[in-house]
Amino acid sequence: MIISRTPLRMSFVGGGSDLPSFYREHGGAVVSTTIDQYIYVTVHKKFDDAIRVSHARTEEAASVEAITHPLVREALRLLKIPGGLEITSISDVPSQGTGLGSSSSFAVGLLQALHAYQGQAVNAGTLAREACALELDILQEPIGKQDQYAAAHGGLNFIQFHADGSVAVQPVECAPETVRTFQRRTLCFYTGLTRRASTILQAQQEAVSGNRDKQDVLRHMVRLAHEFKRALEHGDLEAVGGLLHTNWVLKKSLVDAVSTPAIDAWYEKARHAGALGGKLLGAGSAGFLLFYAPEEAHPAIAQALGDLRRMDFHFEPRGSSIIFAQ
Repeated sequence: MIISRTPLRMSFVGGGSDLPSFYREHGGAVVSTTIDQYIYVTVHKKFDDAIRVSHARTEEAASVEAITHPLVREALRLLKIPGGLEITSISDVPSQGTGLGSSSSFAVGLLQALHAYQGQAVNAGTLAREACALELDILQEPIGKQDQYAAAHGGLNFIQFHADGSVAVQPVECAPETVRTFQRRTLCFYTGLTRRASTILQAQQEAVSGNRDKQDVLRHMVRLAHEFKRALEHGDLEAVGGLLHTNWVLKKSLVDAVSTPAIDAWYEKARHAGALGGKLLGAGSAGFLLFYAPEEAHPAIAQALGDLRRMDFHFEPRGSSIIFAQ
């Protein structure tokens, strides 16, 4: 029995610049953190040679090729595991379309567990590269690379995406009290809405491709990622709210599907109640709303968004790991 635990992530600024259609020409950068909300994957040897997979539904397959879950099927193919095992997954939050990178966290956690099942220890960089290969190259998902690297490495990071396809993960080096204050001032609410991120990201890639104005917007968001990193490193938390707000306004200008009238209304309610900035996490139109505000404003913001469920969380410094092996 193997159990992996992989954190979900919150991306603050620069999201969208991790799409290949952009970074291959301009380079990209994001600032994100993992949080103490997780995807758990278990792998257990099965009595026979078949494969049992439990996700949104449970399926029994006589061979790898017969598995309908695309990530499970291709992960087993990638690692050349023929069968004879049972795979299950559990998520601390709704597992799809919430903007916390759950699909990529599942991919990373699945690979982590399957490597451990084979008696192999792998580092974070290898896990992230293999997860990207699964999602982007093999399954051709129109998504970016930030989620896989965030989930594999863990922590508060400045992640750069280079034109040659390489990725650099740099921990944001700031005082522990800065991180604690930043975390305390951050709050998050679940909209109750879900969506497929790939649909919005595909629309964004089509909108940005060949459009110099849209490309300028993303380049501006990359500069904001650099500014956000510097602000944290210098303990300038007064700048954080404004940077988040600017990033959100820019992101909404990329494609209409990023936001909705209901999300805009919630965002404005929070701003009027004292939030200095915020954003919808993930690709857009659903999921979790993130806000940055003085702690004394949190009760008023929660009251203004009374119909939304608040999620308690802490920043998680660790990436994907094996928490049980027997």
